[in-house]
Amino acid sequence: MSRILVVDDDQASARMLQLHLRSQGFDTAIAHDADSGLAQARDRLPELVILDIRMPGRSGLDVLPELKALEPAPHIIMITAFHDMQTTIEAMQKGAEDYIHKPVDIDELDAAVERLLDARRSDHLVPTEDAAGERFQMVGRSRAMKEVFKTIGLVARSTTTVLITGESGTGKELVARAIHDAGENAAGPFVVVNCAAVVETLLESDMFGHEKGAFTGAAGRQPGKFALAQGGTIFLDEVGEMSPAMQAKLLRVLQYKEFTPLGSKAAQHTDARIIAATNVALGERVAQGAFREDLLYRLQVVNVHLPPLRERAEDLDDLVHALLARINRDLRSSITHIDQAVLDCLAAYAWPGNVRELENVLLKAVALSAGSTLTAELLPDELRGSCAIDASAAAGTPAAALDSLADMERNHVARVLQATGWHRGEACAILGISRPRLRRMMREYGLSPPGGFDGDDT
Repeated sequence: MSRILVVDDDQASARMLQLHLRSQGFDTAIAHDADSGLAQARDRLPELVILDIRMPGRSGLDVLPELKALEPAPHIIMITAFHDMQTTIEAMQKGAEDYIHKPVDIDELDAAVERLLDARRSDHLVPTEDAAGERFQMVGRSRAMKEVFKTIGLVARSTTTVLITGESGTGKELVARAIHDAGENAAGPFVVVNCAAVVETLLESDMFGHEKGAFTGAAGRQPGKFALAQGGTIFLDEVGEMSPAMQAKLLRVLQYKEFTPLGSKAAQHTDARIIAATNVALGERVAQGAFREDLLYRLQVVNVHLPPLRERAEDLDDLVHALLARINRDLRSSITHIDQAVLDCLAAYAWPGNVRELENVLLKAVALSAGSTLTAELLPDELRGSCAIDASAAAGTPAAALDSLADMERNHVARVLQATGWHRGEACAILGISRPRLRRMMREYGLSPPGGFDGDDT
C-alpha cells in the first residue's frame, strides 16, 4: 500500500484529503506544519507528499529541499490558495512535480497522484535545483497558464532548446525571459533576434557577425548576436520567417554548437542557450516545403504553447489590473477605478491581438482619461461594438447573425490600416505583428489600399 503524507495547516482541508485518499486505498497521514511534516516524512518515508506552501513558521517551499533530500526522495505535489508565476516556478525548480490550487479539485489531484506513483513504480526520479530570481512576471490562474508556469520551472533546470508557440501578442518573449531568469545562465545576457524584422540579407551578419571587408560597408569587425549571447540565452523570435539558407545555418549551430562569422574561415563555439518562438504552424510550413523538418525537431525539444487570450477568459481581470498598475507607473497616472461597463466590454471582445492588444487598449484609455476612472467612452469602437453584440445576443439575436472570429479579425485589421493611412509599419506596431504576418493577412482577407496607394511602399 502506497504511503502518502498531507502537510497542511488547514486542519479541515488536511482531514478531507486524508479521508479521500484513504478511500482510494492509500495509507495516508497528516501534519499541520512544515517541521512536524518533515519529522513524519523522515519516520514514515512516504512515496508522495502533498505539501501546502503557506503555513505558520516555515513554508512548504522552505522544507521542500529537505524532503527531496530524503532517501528515497518522495514525489511532491504543492497545494496553495495563491496564484502567481514565480512561486510555481520556484516550487518546480526545488523538486515539486505538480502544483494544484485550492480549493483542491479532487479529479485533478487523483490524476496527479496516479501519474506520480506510476512514475515511482517506473523508478523515474526528477532532480532538484535552486530557485529562480524574480525579474519577469506573467499573470494567470487558468489551467492552461498553470501548465505554462510548471513547464517553465521544469525546462529552466537544463539548457534544452525550447520552442515557444502561440499567436502574436500572447507573451512568448516573456516566457523566454522567465526561462532564462530561472535557469543556470540567469547572470548571463539575454539577447533577442527578431528574424522577421531584420532584412534577410543582413540577418546572417546580425546573428553571426562579420569581419572587416566581408561585404560592402563592412568597415570593421562586428560581433553577432550569438557571440554577444555567450554565457546566456539567445531568443530567436519569429523563427518561422527564416529563409531556407538561414535555416541551414541555424541547424548547424544547433548540431555542432558553432557558427562562422561572415568573411571568416574560423568557426566560433557558442554556449548560449537557444530559445525560439513562432506564431505560425511550423508543421504546416514543413508540409509546404517552407521549413526544414530536421530543424523543427532540433528546435522543438520542448514545446511551450501559449493559449490565446480568448481561451483564458478567467485571467482577464488579473491581467487588466496588472497591466494598469504598470501603465500607472510608466505614465505616472493614477487610475484607481474601472467602470463595470469597461470590464463587460473587455470580457465580450475576442482579442485577436491577445495580451498585447489589451495592453495597447488600456494604454490609450489611460492616456485619454482626465480622471481616476476608466469609462467605456475611452474604449475604441470595436470594443464598444462587442458589448452591443453581446447584449443583442442575450436578447435573442440568432447565432447565424453574429460575426465569426475571422470576420472580426479582418474588420479590425482593416480599421487599423485605414486609421494609419495604410502605413504597414504603423499598422504592425498597433496590431503587434510582423510585416510578413500583416502581408499574409492582407492577402488572406483581400485587403488592399484604395487606388493602389500604399503608405509603406518604400
